[in-house]
Amino acid sequence: MKEIPSTKSSEIPQFRHSAISPFPSRYDQKLEFILRAAARIFANKSYHSTSMRDISRATNVSLAGLYHYCSSKEELLFLIQDNCFGRVLERLEERLSDVADPVDRLRIFIENHLSFFAANMAEMKVLSHEADSLQGDLYTHVSNRKDKYTTLARGILRAVQDQQEIESIDLTIATYALFGMMNWIYNWYDPNGSLTVNQLAQNVTRLFLGGFMGGSASLETHLKDSSRQAENLSVWRGPDR
Repeated sequence: MKEIPSTKSSEIPQFRHSAISPFPSRYDQKLEFILRAAARIFANKSYHSTSMRDISRATNVSLAGLYHYCSSKEELLFLIQDNCFGRVLERLEERLSDVADPVDRLRIFIENHLSFFAANMAEMKVLSHEADSLQGDLYTHVSNRKDKYTTLARGILRAVQDQQEIESIDLTIATYALFGMMNWIYNWYDPNGSLTVNQLAQNVTRLFLGGFMGGSASLETHLKDSSRQAENLSVWRGPDR
């Protein structure tokens, strides 16, 4: 299997099809077909258990043909991750461009994330399970995309926090709790089931905002009762050796 050489930022592989381009080239259409198939296989078998031959069989594209579109399996994984973060960010920034209210921006953020990944469930699983499978500049490039997305979410939550005068919630916890709620859906959500994406987004938004904005005196009283030192729930009886 070919290996990707160490790359400079200018040599990072690019998937040229924009999320908003109505006319992708034939090359990009074929590459997208390969990436979708690779994502499904990575999601089912894991990245490390998948070979380029597996992808060749699933796509009916010869090994030589696959290497025309990518230089290695790692590049396929990179393009899947980079394309997902790029397109979800592009779509989100377009939708937020003329929205000022923080709660509306948060609602749009949640709906955009869930609707995108409900249509790309295999890709969501790959992003969740194979986040550390890339190396070098490819890993750094995707991490920068991810950091930009996380920073945007945190900024929206900070604006909601300021608007609603919420003081008792840590923003780091709130940010990653939100992503935890949204990114877990690949384990249970069926896009073809009775629960629509719109209903999913509305319910997640209500659940999250109910917790983030729903502090009350009664709630604070109950939380104080649980503030004692946490139990040690390790399965091991003795200290680490």
